[in-house]
Amino acid sequence: MRLSVLDQSVALSGQGEDAAIRDTLELAPHCERLGYERFWLSEHHSLPTIVGSAPEVLMGAIAARTTRIRIGSAGVMLPHYSALKVAEQFRVLEALAPGRIDLGVGRAPGGDMRTAQALNPNAYGSAEHFPQQVRDLQAWTSLPSHQGISAHPRGPQAPEVWILGSSDYGAQLAAHFGLPYAFAYFFTDGVGVEQALDLYRRLYEPSERHPVPEATVCVWALAADSDAEALHHALSRERWRVDRQRGRLGPLQAPDLIAARGFTAEDMPTVDAMRAKAFVGSAATVADKLRQLAAALQLDHLVVNTWAHDPQVRRHSYALLAREFGLQTVAA
Repeated sequence: MRLSVLDQSVALSGQGEDAAIRDTLELAPHCERLGYERFWLSEHHSLPTIVGSAPEVLMGAIAARTTRIRIGSAGVMLPHYSALKVAEQFRVLEALAPGRIDLGVGRAPGGDMRTAQALNPNAYGSAEHFPQQVRDLQAWTSLPSHQGISAHPRGPQAPEVWILGSSDYGAQLAAHFGLPYAFAYFFTDGVGVEQALDLYRRLYEPSERHPVPEATVCVWALAADSDAEALHHALSRERWRVDRQRGRLGPLQAPDLIAARGFTAEDMPTVDAMRAKAFVGSAATVADKLRQLAAALQLDHLVVNTWAHDPQVRRHSYALLAREFGLQTVAA
């Protein structure tokens, strides 16, 4: 089993949002040393919890701090931008970290529609052009020129384009273009994943770079030294998800405070539903659940996203899973 990481630069109560960005930079070489294959970064806008708004900037900083792990966007919200400009940015990143750059793209706004309009004044209807943008992006990252225009700097290798999604749309688009596909399992607690992967595999049209389909899913998981400890630290995300459903957004709260307050009877149906599907527990518990998921979906690669109020808890979780799956550690 190959494991990768998705980091979202989550803001923590009691700390500035800038600390979340610096924590991401520290986490990347930690995960590289543990033997993870990829380190992906999300893009969100105008959110007080997920403050990673510019994955391409973070990728450059991480490239300078690592030597082996692949670095990627998960993803660039392409309708906000020019495909040519994104291709140029990722060609620069490819020059900084040759053979290590993943260009994951999605069509979601990564925030509310007012923010999308501010990012791109022509945003109305722009998602409809997403397939053409992907086609242009593929060309500008891999061909000498496209439409009489070249994306520089050129080099012997090109960024690897991925399609990200949580619905059938992205799966079918990735299959049509012959591109790798990542399903955001943690968005929907897995709803729709079987159908999306089935469509992707059945409709896949081989490409030169990817003659066979390559799929993964991104799951939220938290491992600790015991099931009880992991469940305690998971309170932070549970509280966030309950609050989000009520339109209340903010930084991740400390689990001790959440445990002291408890959840209301109104909260518990949401909490119980989350816990029934959660990948939370001891390393053995979480690894067993992840293996069962991978086997059911016929996958040999999973991407793990972990939130915790204490950065050391998050690092320990990744270390426990790396050991449980026998990842090959790399010297600092």
